[in-house]
Amino acid sequence: MLDLRQVVEVPTLIEEGLLRRGLKVDLTSLKNDGERLKKLQQLRSKLQSEGNSIGKEVGQKIRTGSEPNSKEISSLRNKGNEIKKKVALLEEEEKTLSKEIKACLLNYPNIPHLDCPEGKDESYNKLIRSWGNPKEGKSFKEHWQIAEKLNIIDTERSVRISKSRFVTLFNQGARLERALINFMLDIHTSKGYIEVFPPALVNTSSLEGSGQLPKFEEEIFKCSEDDLWLTPTAEVPLTSLHRNEIIPFENMPLKYVAYSPCFRREAGSYGRDTRGLIRLHQFNKVELYWFTNANKSKESHQQITADAEAILQALELPYRVIELCTGDLGFSASCTYDLEVWLPGSNAFREISSSSNCDAFQARRSSIRTKQGKQTQLVHTLNASGLAIGRTMAAILENGQQTNGNVRLPKALVPYFGEKELKSQ
Repeated sequence: MLDLRQVVEVPTLIEEGLLRRGLKVDLTSLKNDGERLKKLQQLRSKLQSEGNSIGKEVGQKIRTGSEPNSKEISSLRNKGNEIKKKVALLEEEEKTLSKEIKACLLNYPNIPHLDCPEGKDESYNKLIRSWGNPKEGKSFKEHWQIAEKLNIIDTERSVRISKSRFVTLFNQGARLERALINFMLDIHTSKGYIEVFPPALVNTSSLEGSGQLPKFEEEIFKCSEDDLWLTPTAEVPLTSLHRNEIIPFENMPLKYVAYSPCFRREAGSYGRDTRGLIRLHQFNKVELYWFTNANKSKESHQQITADAEAILQALELPYRVIELCTGDLGFSASCTYDLEVWLPGSNAFREISSSSNCDAFQARRSSIRTKQGKQTQLVHTLNASGLAIGRTMAAILENGQQTNGNVRLPKALVPYFGEKELKSQ
């Protein structure tokens, strides 16, 4: 969430930041509401102070001999009661205005970093680095073709069970999914990440805190009879692990890794990636999440990105790192690197991880702070997929495909899977 204080004090700076995202906004009305709220708070505080002074004066006069029912004491008490009534009215007005301001602020995205590449869409994204040697040629099959030959994926029965864009994995496929999850968790926990297995159902406050609501409501599956939603990413419950808390300064950075099933409606994407494991309503993902100090978030972003890259390198999967331009940033992010894995069957790079620095944006929405000495400040949050399991499986199938129909597995994964290859049945 944007900082209301900055909206009031430097609205032009915020407007310029949003314009870099392609959003032309006029914050005059919000600025005026913020100024009005501040005046209400100051007036309420002043009246409360006067009321407290009157209460102390009444007590002092009674202690020094004044009669409790005297005209003087009654007059002071009446004055105090009038102040209480005014304070109650101000509190109600303040509460209503605060709610309106928050509802407005929740709709604005984060401000991009100043060094974020300028651009209106993905064509302006910047290549940072590449790793590995992509295989090219016309003989490579796409992952869904390989999976069908191996009899490890079934979409038709999945439609019968639920609807399109769900898959059921069988035999070696289900085993490979489990092996990948355990492999990723082990790698990340060996680097100091705390493993978490969070709830798959999250409440509205959690989704608002991480930035999914109200912006992406149409993308999320909702339970009709409860204030619960199917989580679109473990980023949501991980953000709320410390909602409304003060994290001890010496405990940071706090580094979490979570495996979770994820659910997305994929509204507006019909007709895209309808086959295979790339774009599903339900998929598994290992998520990395950091809570860190404001002055450490930039270097933390480099590290969390490197930790996600380490999985791709261990799995011998060629990839590239792309820095997103201002017009392609996600809602909560101020800076993002996408990791794109090479799929030889598609002859293309496809996103497999998104690593974002959200600065204080999510922490402000979720009221997550830290305290060093007497100073309390918002923490910074970062997240990265470490990795999306289905897309990782797709990359392994395409990069490891052999002429005999088998799929060679990366050496690091063999101890988890138990065999060197996926074998055609």
